[in-house]
Amino acid sequence: MRFYIKQHRFYCGIDLHTRFMYVCILNQEGEVVFHRNMRTKPQLFLKAIAPFGEDIIVGVECMFAWYWLADLCSREGIPFVLGHALYKKAIHGAKVKNDRIDARKIAALLRGGMFPTAYAYPAQMRGTRNLLRRRNYLMRKRAELLSHIQNTNSQCNLPEFGTKISYKIHHGEILEQFADPDVRRSIEVDLELIDHYDRLLGNLERYILGNAPEHDPHALYLLRTVHGIGRVRSLVILYEIHDIHRFPRVQYFASYARLVRCAHESAGKRAGKTHKKIGAIGTRPSPGNPTF
Repeated sequence: MRFYIKQHRFYCGIDLHTRFMYVCILNQEGEVVFHRNMRTKPQLFLKAIAPFGEDIIVGVECMFAWYWLADLCSREGIPFVLGHALYKKAIHGAKVKNDRIDARKIAALLRGGMFPTAYAYPAQMRGTRNLLRRRNYLMRKRAELLSHIQNTNSQCNLPEFGTKISYKIHHGEILEQFADPDVRRSIEVDLELIDHYDRLLGNLERYILGNAPEHDPHALYLLRTVHGIGRVRSLVILYEIHDIHRFPRVQYFASYARLVRCAHESAGKRAGKTHKKIGAIGTRPSPGNPTF
């Protein structure tokens, strides 16, 4: 876990939502100098923080709508910190929770050097990365249909398929294996959806290969030398990593890839494993910023 520890004159914490955001600004002494709910309009936000000069830091918890705020701060030269949502919950909790309180907590964590940071992915590459993630989502849905066919075959206690069911050329043989008309119709629906996904994924992959900028050709070449990593999968890995140098040690990358098991121990006893789905923060450490 890494924290943002740089000092500023003002600390702006934002509890961000789709249409509204609660903005709280603290000064160096911890006094609230601005605390207001407002619409998520760039000009309203810039007008609100304008009186506090240039030495202000903006912090927001990582959620799906943070892109526009990060891009706005980048254009205006305003320091921006993206907070790791799950780590922040582990640090700060309370009985009462609302937007007003959350905004002040974010500002207070920034001021106290206890704001856990996450990686703000560059704006110019987000579109391609999200398109690759969409492709992965569609691949998983296709795999679910194939699993359903295999499970149905096992439920009926029928012989194993002698062919690879993912290939369209074998779909006729798959249907012949099911005698019950209702079961056969269910399998027909699966196969029709698989055919649709195949066409959709084929067009999507051709678009990605033709339009995705290779921001690191050397890393892309090295990835493609690994057995089993093809043209599309190498782009998926490259865009998820973005810049390998943002991981100061190999342990950080292993944690980011969810290969580290988080054991909880106390008094020599293990209390189980938690946070299996939390990757490493993966940001380049700032000068004087300790790593954990």
